Amino acid sequence: MVKTDRPEAASSIPVDDKQLFYNRFAGEFDQKMNRYDLERRVQIIFDVLSREDLKGKRILDGGCGTGWFSMNAVQRGAQVTSLDVGYNLLRQTALKCQSDLCNGSLCDLPFREGSFDIVISSEVIEHVPDPERAFQELVRVLKPGGTLALTTPNRIWHWAIRLGNALGARPYDGHENWVGYGELRRMAQSQRLQVLDQFGFHLFPFIFSWTNSLLSRIDHAGRLLGPVMLNQAILAKKPLH
Repeated sequence: MVKTDRPEAASSIPVDDKQLFYNRFAGEFDQKMNRYDLERRVQIIFDVLSREDLKGKRILDGGCGTGWFSMNAVQRGAQVTSLDVGYNLLRQTALKCQSDLCNGSLCDLPFREGSFDIVISSEVIEHVPDPERAFQELVRVLKPGGTLALTTPNRIWHWAIRLGNALGARPYDGHENWVGYGELRRMAQSQRLQVLDQFGFHLFPFIFSWTNSLLSRIDHAGRLLGPVMLNQAILAKKPLH
C-alpha cells in the first residue's frame, strides 16, 4: 500500500452512522478526549510491546482514530498501516505521522490473511456492530507467530455509561457493544491464540484529574483486579501452525 496523505477507499461492507460518530468532530477530538486515559493506553500498548523490537515490523493500527498509536509505532521504526472507518480521522492521523492510510471496517478488513507482524487496537471493537467478528478479523490478518495487543472497556461497567448517557453527562450516539473480561479471553482462545497477558486498568472512571495518580497506582494490581476494572488489556500470540 502506497504512503499518501489521502486515505484509500477499501471497505466492502456498509458503514452505518453510529460507526462514524467520532468522524463528525475529528478536528476537535484531540481536545475533547481525556488525556490521562489516552496517555495511559499508549503506555500500556507500547509497554507490552516493548519486549519486541518494532523496527521494520509491519503493524496494523486497527481503528486508528486521530493517530496517536500510529505515531508512536512509527517513531519506533515500524511500518504502520492506519485503518479507520472515518476519512476525517485518517486526515488527522496524516498530520501526526507518515503511515499507510486505509479507509475500512474492522469487521471486514481489506487485507490478506497474515499481512501483519503486530496488530494493535485500542478502545475500538466496542464501537462496531459485531465485536467478535472484528476480533476475528484482527486475528486473521495477523501472521503466524504475530502479536495482538488490544484494549477495550469491561462490560461490568457498562451500567455507568448508560447512566451517564441518561443524565446527559455523556452525549454519545455510537455503538457501545462492550465485552466482558472472561469473554475477551474466550474470544482469544476460540481463535487459538496464546494469551500471554491480560489485565485491567482504571479501577473507576477517570473523570476527575485529581484521581489520576491514585488510578495509576491501583493499576499495578490490574492482574488481580482485572475482572472488576473499567478497562482491560490483552496481549496474545498467534500460533505458528
